[in-house]
Amino acid sequence: MKIVVLAAAASAQEALRNSLAGDAAAEARRAQQQNLPFTFKAGDFRVLATASLEQKWNDNVRISSGGTPEQDFILTPTLQLDMSYPVSAQNLLQFNVGAGYDAYFEHRELSGVRVLSGSALSFDTYVKDFWINLHDRFSYSEDSASQGAIAGSGRYGGLDNTAGLSVAWDLRAVVLTVGYDHQNFISATGEFDYLNRASELVLARAGFRFHPAVTAGVEASGSFTRYTKQVLNDNQSYSTGLYADWRPGEHSRLQARGGYTFYYFDQTSLVAQALDQRTWYADLTASQAITEAITYSLSAGRESRLGVYSDTLQDWYVRPNVVWRVIRDVSLNTYVSYEKGTQGLGFGNGPSENYDWIGMGFGVSYELFKKLTASLSYRLTLRSSNTSSRDYDQNVIGLRFAYQFK
Repeated sequence: MKIVVLAAAASAQEALRNSLAGDAAAEARRAQQQNLPFTFKAGDFRVLATASLEQKWNDNVRISSGGTPEQDFILTPTLQLDMSYPVSAQNLLQFNVGAGYDAYFEHRELSGVRVLSGSALSFDTYVKDFWINLHDRFSYSEDSASQGAIAGSGRYGGLDNTAGLSVAWDLRAVVLTVGYDHQNFISATGEFDYLNRASELVLARAGFRFHPAVTAGVEASGSFTRYTKQVLNDNQSYSTGLYADWRPGEHSRLQARGGYTFYYFDQTSLVAQALDQRTWYADLTASQAITEAITYSLSAGRESRLGVYSDTLQDWYVRPNVVWRVIRDVSLNTYVSYEKGTQGLGFGNGPSENYDWIGMGFGVSYELFKKLTASLSYRLTLRSSNTSSRDYDQNVIGLRFAYQFK
């Protein structure tokens, strides 16, 4: 199961992203429950444990520009637990958590715990025409190179926790959805602790089934964010727009959405001037199993979100991904992620930065034995900026062994 959890500051669009992540997670849970292997089983309660050990080499651990980049080896042991219990035919309780530790051989100050994206507690229940989901999704990561806005720091990230509920009312021709989440972000380092915050996220959506395979409608969301320090401005943001969801086949899906986002900032910062903003957003996401051996996904669009060094950040993005299973027991995953962003530096007192951030790589895995899988991965990250001191490139190579206790 894969759940996307972003460590960006909350915005009205974050409520939309949380909702989409929750929808995808619900589908994954339903599919997973049908054929989930297990390590331990007591009645209908199942636990699957997977242990892994990965050795990585990183040639630029601080994603720095110029000079001689600092390199290191990182050893990462991880334990993944997937638990499920169908309380009844209509009620499913699941808990998934993956936790590990990044141990740097030389730069020990960069070592730390990680909780994988996808860790969550979830409860699905159905009451007549209502589907209700209670959830708590959490992650803890310090991968600076995974964030296009960051440069020159070896540690960025922290604890991201989102807890809430969503309710969908299925009226056959119309599906009404409402959701609420409380989100907390706590930085892993003092350098970025001014980003510590709490946000309230709300969402409402009305979808109309024009065809069994086509749903379209309107959606609106809002967020209310408060920082613990007076560096960035507290704010409220609202978005409204249209969306469409087309499923031409069992293994094909196309989603489109677009609209406007409005930001209203309170003057709570001691350094950044509060300026209200409005902008538009758009996203197109497609996925398809071309054959049993080849599947792809593609997401592209424009977004505006709360920033790291200034109140807001705008970016264009495109993220293609292809999975190849053309050789028996071998899986090859290839991906690219491109982001073109604009952000302020110096909390409103510095220059405006335009950057291009590219991440690309592959992962190939082979089932050595029935329970043991070996994986080789490579990631290249390139960042260029109109501020030359914020350019960098980074190569990461990893070898991983995973053992599934089943």
